[in-house]
Amino acid sequence: MDRRSFIKNAGVASAGAAASTVLAAPAIAQTNPKITWRLTSSFPKSLDTIFGGAEDVAARVAAATDGNFTIQTFAAGEIVPGLQAADAVSAGTVEMCHTCSYYYVGKDPTFAIGTAIPFGLNARLTNSWFYNGNGNTLLNEFYAKHNLYGMISGNTGAQMGGWFRKEINTVDDIKGVKMRIAGLAGKVIEKLGGVPQQIAGGDIYPALEKGTIDAAEWVGPYDDHKLGFYKVAKYYYYPAFWEGGPVIHSFVNLDKWNDLPKGYQAILQDACSFANTNMMAKYDSKNPTAIKQLVGEGTILRPFSQEILEACYNAALEVYAEISATNADFKKIYEDQVAFKREGYLWMQLSEYTFDTFMMIQQRNGKL
Repeated sequence: MDRRSFIKNAGVASAGAAASTVLAAPAIAQTNPKITWRLTSSFPKSLDTIFGGAEDVAARVAAATDGNFTIQTFAAGEIVPGLQAADAVSAGTVEMCHTCSYYYVGKDPTFAIGTAIPFGLNARLTNSWFYNGNGNTLLNEFYAKHNLYGMISGNTGAQMGGWFRKEINTVDDIKGVKMRIAGLAGKVIEKLGGVPQQIAGGDIYPALEKGTIDAAEWVGPYDDHKLGFYKVAKYYYYPAFWEGGPVIHSFVNLDKWNDLPKGYQAILQDACSFANTNMMAKYDSKNPTAIKQLVGEGTILRPFSQEILEACYNAALEVYAEISATNADFKKIYEDQVAFKREGYLWMQLSEYTFDTFMMIQQRNGKL
């Protein structure tokens, strides 16, 4: 090839490369558009653990998209009250929220399964059911009826049973107790004569202080210490049999989800998965110190008696049977979870339970 031919051909090639660059630019812009969403949380900013889940999601999405997809996070009450977060998303007032599915049992008891139900799954099995079982698929079929798409974005692990002004030694002691408690656990407490109250996290302390309620459950030592419940109720019971592995969801308006570029959908899902893992890690690192602080400040720890646990378990089964008799969505998802739980605990009693029990004995004997 002579010099003139080489230069001519090189020029053609350069022009072709330039043209392809020009053509590619609009395509890239279309797949990575500038998008700004608003996310309303059900939690106060003071709780870096649970509110932090929303911040984790937003930060990961922004980093993975070079700031092209940004999610502005708002605490409970800044746009809508905490217990109306999913309603705002469903209506299109905001694109997204970070909340607990069971706050919306008043609309349909099936929402409770999305977070936790009494004597349900622990955190490990919850993740397994959602990620590798039928949990995510079945619940999103249900959520779609409410114009929502859900992704699990946090887990607190097994929670504490709550703060009580007086000791609860027998089933009879529950009668007449006005307790802030979420989800279907309220139905269980009601069957034993208690009076369930659904109150947002930020409103629990004043309700306890004024005596509007006699008891309240929230999450666990770290969050409960921050919220100061030990100052107005001294008995701290465990475990929260109604929340063995409760999920915090990110809900997206279904139309907005479907319009989101596939790449952004994948990034948002990955960000939610990180938030899910990170929240559990935060609680596991912060709760040990917090429980010692609470005891040092006068908190009295008490386990629920076997009598109370058995009575609540039987009451829970009654609640599930009653709801299943009239609610096909609940029945389908509940029965799938029960089947998964049955197999899961068959394995866990050999692995996690045996190992953890041995290690806890070493801890108690001062050998750790």
